[in-house]
Amino acid sequence: MSYTGTKQQAIETLRGHDSDTGSTEVQIGVITSRIVHLTEHLQEHRHDHHSRRGLLSLVGKRGSLLRYLRNKNPDRYKEVIRILELRG
Repeated sequence: MSYTGTKQQAIETLRGHDSDTGSTEVQIGVITSRIVHLTEHLQEHRHDHHSRRGLLSLVGKRGSLLRYLRNKNPDRYKEVIRILELRG
Protein backbone atom coordinates (compact mmCIF):
# COMPACT_ATOMS: atom_id res chain seq x y z
CA MET A 1 0.00 0.00 0.00
CA SER A 2 1.59 3.22 -1.09
CA TYR A 3 -1.12 5.79 -0.27
CA THR A 4 0.31 7.90 2.54
CA GLY A 5 -2.12 10.81 2.63
CA THR A 6 -3.65 12.19 5.79
CA LYS A 7 -7.32 12.12 6.68
CA GLN A 8 -7.73 15.73 5.50
CA GLN A 9 -6.02 14.99 2.18
CA ALA A 10 -8.31 12.01 1.62
CA ILE A 11 -11.38 14.15 2.26
CA GLU A 12 -10.19 16.92 -0.09
CA THR A 13 -9.27 14.45 -2.84
CA LEU A 14 -12.41 12.29 -2.81
CA ARG A 15 -15.24 14.63 -1.83
CA GLY A 16 -18.03 15.25 -4.28
CA HIS A 17 -18.75 18.83 -3.15
CA ASP A 18 -17.35 21.36 -0.68
CA SER A 19 -19.11 20.09 2.45
CA ASP A 20 -18.92 16.36 1.60
CA THR A 21 -17.49 14.44 4.55
CA GLY A 22 -19.70 11.36 4.68
CA SER A 23 -19.98 9.93 1.18
CA THR A 24 -18.84 6.38 0.59
CA GLU A 25 -15.75 7.56 -1.29
CA VAL A 26 -14.67 9.88 1.54
CA GLN A 27 -15.28 7.18 4.16
CA ILE A 28 -13.08 4.77 2.20
CA GLY A 29 -10.33 7.40 2.00
CA VAL A 30 -10.46 8.20 5.73
CA ILE A 31 -10.39 4.51 6.66
CA THR A 32 -7.45 3.96 4.27
CA SER A 33 -5.45 6.72 5.96
CA ARG A 34 -6.16 5.15 9.36
CA ILE A 35 -5.13 1.72 8.02
CA VAL A 36 -1.82 3.15 6.76
CA HIS A 37 -1.18 4.82 10.12
CA LEU A 38 -1.95 1.63 12.09
CA THR A 39 0.19 -0.47 9.75
CA GLU A 40 3.17 1.79 10.39
CA HIS A 41 2.47 1.66 14.14
CA LEU A 42 2.34 -2.15 14.14
CA GLN A 43 5.65 -2.44 12.30
CA GLU A 44 7.30 -0.80 15.30
CA HIS A 45 5.07 -2.27 18.04
CA ARG A 46 4.68 -5.88 16.94
CA HIS A 47 3.01 -7.07 20.15
CA ASP A 48 0.23 -4.47 20.21
CA HIS A 49 -2.61 -6.92 19.66
CA HIS A 50 -5.35 -4.43 20.54
CA SER A 51 -4.31 -2.17 17.66
CA ARG A 52 -4.01 -5.21 15.39
CA ARG A 53 -7.62 -6.10 16.15
CA GLY A 54 -8.68 -2.55 15.33
CA LEU A 55 -6.72 -2.71 12.06
CA LEU A 56 -8.48 -5.91 11.02
CA SER A 57 -11.83 -4.31 11.83
CA LEU A 58 -10.99 -1.30 9.65
CA VAL A 59 -9.87 -3.51 6.77
CA GLY A 60 -13.19 -5.37 6.92
CA LYS A 61 -15.20 -2.16 7.05
CA ARG A 62 -13.30 -0.72 4.08
CA GLY A 63 -13.93 -3.92 2.13
CA SER A 64 -17.66 -3.65 2.79
CA LEU A 65 -17.72 -0.03 1.63
CA LEU A 66 -15.73 -0.91 -1.49
CA ARG A 67 -18.18 -3.71 -2.36
CA TYR A 68 -21.09 -1.33 -1.90
CA LEU A 69 -19.46 1.28 -4.12
CA ARG A 70 -18.57 -1.29 -6.78
CA ASN A 71 -22.23 -2.38 -6.97
CA LYS A 72 -23.69 1.14 -6.95
CA ASN A 73 -21.19 3.03 -9.14
CA PRO A 74 -18.50 0.93 -10.87
CA ASP A 75 -16.87 3.93 -12.54
CA ARG A 76 -16.44 5.79 -9.25
CA TYR A 77 -15.17 2.55 -7.66
CA LYS A 78 -12.40 2.32 -10.26
CA GLU A 79 -11.55 5.97 -9.68
CA VAL A 80 -11.25 5.49 -5.89
CA ILE A 81 -9.09 2.38 -6.37
CA ARG A 82 -6.80 4.35 -8.69
CA ILE A 83 -6.54 7.41 -6.40
CA LEU A 84 -5.86 5.39 -3.25
CA GLU A 85 -3.56 2.98 -5.10
CA LEU A 86 -5.34 -0.12 -3.81
CA ARG A 87 -5.21 -3.58 -5.36
CA GLY A 88 -1.66 -3.41 -6.73
